Amino acid sequence: MKKLGEHYASPPWGRWEVLLEEPTYKVKRVIVLAGKRLSYQKHLNRDEHWSVVEGTALVTIDGKEILLKPGESINIPREVLHRIANQGQSSLVFVEIQRGSYLGEDDIIRLEDDYGRS
Repeated sequence: MKKLGEHYASPPWGRWEVLLEEPTYKVKRVIVLAGKRLSYQKHLNRDEHWSVVEGTALVTIDGKEILLKPGESINIPREVLHRIANQGQSSLVFVEIQRGSYLGEDDIIRLEDDYGRS
């Protein structure tokens, strides 16, 4: 495994860690705390695939809400607005697979953010 970038972080909504990182794809384990959600955002250089492992996810894609349970997944094409929220009482855990030409953490365009990062 090549060391290309950040490998873990604890943003206000929970935490994530990189499980595998290669030049054109990255695999992360993401934990969203109860009652928290990520920014409503998009990426210019990558697609994402989210697979729920524990908890229930409320996913918003271009304004449409979709509920995902453990074992369910969704594809998020690049440049599409998206967000994941945990409305449950326990942590939401999902695996994120990023694919693209650039996978840096600065490839995030935030339209809305509960934590003042937009």
